[in-house]
Amino acid sequence: MGFDIQIWIKAAAFIGAGISMGLGAIGAAIGIGYTAACANIATSRNPKISGSIFKSMLVGQAITESTAIFSLVIAILLIYLDIPKPTLLKAAALLGAGTCMGFGAFGSGLGSGMPAGEVCMGIERQPAMTSRLMTTMLIGSAVSQTPAIFSMVIALMLIFLDFGNLPLCPTWAALIGAGLSTGLAAIGSGYGGGLAAGACCEGVARQPQSMGSVVTAMLVGQAVAQTASIFGLLISFILMFKIFPESTALSASMALLSAGISMGLGGIGPGYGNGVAAEGAVKWVARNFEYSGDLIRTMLVGQAVSQSTAIYAMVVSLVLIFVV
Repeated sequence: MGFDIQIWIKAAAFIGAGISMGLGAIGAAIGIGYTAACANIATSRNPKISGSIFKSMLVGQAITESTAIFSLVIAILLIYLDIPKPTLLKAAALLGAGTCMGFGAFGSGLGSGMPAGEVCMGIERQPAMTSRLMTTMLIGSAVSQTPAIFSMVIALMLIFLDFGNLPLCPTWAALIGAGLSTGLAAIGSGYGGGLAAGACCEGVARQPQSMGSVVTAMLVGQAVAQTASIFGLLISFILMFKIFPESTALSASMALLSAGISMGLGGIGPGYGNGVAAEGAVKWVARNFEYSGDLIRTMLVGQAVSQSTAIYAMVVSLVLIFVV
């Protein structure tokens, strides 16, 4: 069989579609299952309000499933999109797009299930707070899903941008690295943001009068937890838009691919760690909201130290891109 560029394009697109939908389904399904489990526990404790719990469960599950829908959209595009200028470089971009969306949806799917589950438990404790708890869940889930949205943006850019005038080597590695950088970094931020949102919903149900302080602590903690995915997004933009001189040396391609891997993997731990720190702070702000300033300050200092490891990963990625 002779070389056929269309075969390579289809192969890359189909593999990317499978990765996008396969990984994207994992996080959302676990998050949805967690929500259902919490709804069952809440219903068993307070059967009289099972209707309200059931409605809240469905709303929370619908929001959580949106990350899988992002993956589905990218997968459908990869399967059916007609590529007007098929090249090997485009094949690499399509594979990077599917990988980016698959990993990116995984963490946000898990994270979105945390506040949805805690809302069901909170309604069982405080039926009168249903409306406020739902609002808190919607805010927390929205922030938890921003890393998945970052991943979808990068995936769409890799699919629709024209890279035809760029040299195949080492640009192919830069495009796959761009997908890995944002996709992998989104895992920790998506799940970490969900931990903070879940603690916020629990705290509002436990101490309704602390809602203002608890939501503020949640948003601050989530904002810091998102920075790891923002670092991943930054490296992706550099890898996609910087023009690299043509080089057939394997080291040049591996440097760019490794830059994406460094930032992607390096962002998972800090995103999750910052979310754990935010979860702890939010949980205790609800119990001692008069000391919310002290708790938030401690959280921010702890998050800054955790975040430093993501900065190290970004520095190594920049060295691999601009120096090696």
